[in-house]
This record gives sequence, structure tokens and C-alpha cells, in this order.
Amino acid sequence: MSPEALTALGMGVVVVLTILFFALRKFPKRVKSSHYIKKWREIQKLCANKDDWPHAVVHADMLLDEVMKKKKIGGKTTGERMVNAQKKFSANDSVWNAHKLANSIRQEAEKTITESVVKDTLIAFRQALRDLGAIK
Repeated sequence: MSPEALTALGMGVVVVLTILFFALRKFPKRVKSSHYIKKWREIQKLCANKDDWPHAVVHADMLLDEVMKKKKIGGKTTGERMVNAQKKFSANDSVWNAHKLANSIRQEAEKTITESVVKDTLIAFRQALRDLGAIK
């Protein structure tokens, strides 16, 4: 083979590898369930103390956002990512209500919530995390 042919072949290989590299970066990453299961258990531990219920809701919302980012669901905010992921959620309205409650808690420092509201909210977040494959 001539040096020109080897150079052309080498350049072709570099171009193909570069295209593959950038194409694979666009695909969503697989999430490690063990990492998110551990974080979910920490959120559940917050439920033992009534004063920590608002923190549990906010942390669950943050965990959902973390998973959506990891799965490369587009959007600048959690809400935008939820819009883009809504077809993946089996209980879309419940997840939205849970997210709205988390935002409300962030805005009102002294927000009081009932046990049933916390349970329903965390159930919605847990289902969304399951729908995205983060927990089992």
C-alpha cells in the first residue's frame, strides 16, 4: 500500500471514531440503581421525624431531577425536563402535583404538610423513579 492510501485510511478511521464518540454521547446513560436506591432510603429515613417531612419531599424532587439529567432528558429546569419525560411517567399528574408541592415547600419555609400528603407525594416520586429505571 502506498503512503497516501495508508494516510487516507487512517484519516477515515479517525473520522468514523469521532462520529461514533459524539453519537454515543447523545444516548442516555444507564443509571445505577444501587446509587439511587441508597439515596431513596435516605429520603425515607427523613420521614421518621415529622419536622423533616418537607425536606423529604424536596430531596425526592431533587433526586428525580438528578435522574432525568442522567438520562439526558432535555430542559433547563426540572419542570421542562418533566414535560419532556411525561410520556415515560405512568402517573404523570401525580408526579406534577408532587413537584408543585416541592416547589411550594421551597418558597414557604414554614409550610406544614400532613402525613397523607407526604405519603402520596413520595409514592408519586417513587413511581416516577421506577418509570425512569432508577429504582426497582
